[in-house]
Amino acid sequence: MGLLTGALPDFPWDTLVPFAQQARAHERGIVDLSVGTPVDPTPAVVRDALVAAADSPGYPTTWGTADLREAVVRWFARRRGVPGLDPAGVLPTVGSKELVALLPALLGLGEGDTVLHPAVAYPTYDVGARLAGAVPEPCADPAERLARGRGDVRLVWLNSPANPHGAVLGVDELAAVVAAARDAARRDGRPVVVASDECYAELAWDEPWASDGVPSVLDPRVSGGDVTGLLAVYSLSKQSNLAGYRAAFVAGDPELVAGLLETRKHAGMIVPGPVQAAMTVALDDDAHVAAQRERYRARRAVLRAAFEEAGYAVDESAAGLYLWVRPAGGEQDCWQTVADLAGLGVLVAPGAFYGPAGRGHVRVALTATDEAVAEAAARLRGA
Repeated sequence: MGLLTGALPDFPWDTLVPFAQQARAHERGIVDLSVGTPVDPTPAVVRDALVAAADSPGYPTTWGTADLREAVVRWFARRRGVPGLDPAGVLPTVGSKELVALLPALLGLGEGDTVLHPAVAYPTYDVGARLAGAVPEPCADPAERLARGRGDVRLVWLNSPANPHGAVLGVDELAAVVAAARDAARRDGRPVVVASDECYAELAWDEPWASDGVPSVLDPRVSGGDVTGLLAVYSLSKQSNLAGYRAAFVAGDPELVAGLLETRKHAGMIVPGPVQAAMTVALDDDAHVAAQRERYRARRAVLRAAFEEAGYAVDESAAGLYLWVRPAGGEQDCWQTVADLAGLGVLVAPGAFYGPAGRGHVRVALTATDEAVAEAAARLRGA
């Protein structure tokens, strides 16, 4: 056993293997809707930028090129309602998962510190706290928890749109957490960082988010025009089919980013130069994002209708890459629902992966080809 593995939970996806085997045994094979991995081509404009930068013999900078950081600033102003972001507060990361997993440690958290994260949540928030020696705490109302405080909370993770269930936090909800964190920091004399994982922000389906956009924690309506203590995390994996590039960034408080940068320079955690060039082009091109969003919108409509016709209910799911599904007729443990669907050759993720509060649901990914989505829908209707 490694030095750290004993402090970590088992890797949840390993427990899905028997159900994957069951689904593969279906006479028409498996339709895998369990993992949100993009399947559509990386846009040509992005691939061309990668190729153009392929002659890259020198070391890239950890901070990223000025062009990339300025592209992030333009993107926040154009797409997220955040004007005037300081390029000094932008840092590219090797995908977003490593930043989520390492942020508590990079911020210097440890024994006696608490990391709040959503009650139904991506497991890496929990893992990151444990890696730092801090305490992860699922929390449905972080503003109330901070107000009640014990002086132990040092980091609050928000996730909007949320994985797995697709709920969106509005401006007032975000602002309440930011205000509570700042009040707690003044009261306790210890900084409280609010980090918002916003990786699905370009994939909004329901109103008002589809028309008005998903608000960022850096939005002036949330931050009061002051990004002190705030970080937003974003990945190009979803919007641009760049999961294989490991292309993401964190942005916000320049002082916090400077601290992250210093540690990452020592550790050599650097986004490759050609990937930085590709990210710059991707962030400046809205057309490919709109096209990808329409692909997911069409797949979502097909899958949602099929699940509902088959006797399932879809809860939340206002944005993001997933449907949050349960049997409409009553409560059922998520593992039984996984087994029921595996019998149709359709593999989904159990809600238990995302905490005890998710045990009544399964997560259904929209990241399958049109043909696979149509096949899954046909099997659901046939059943």
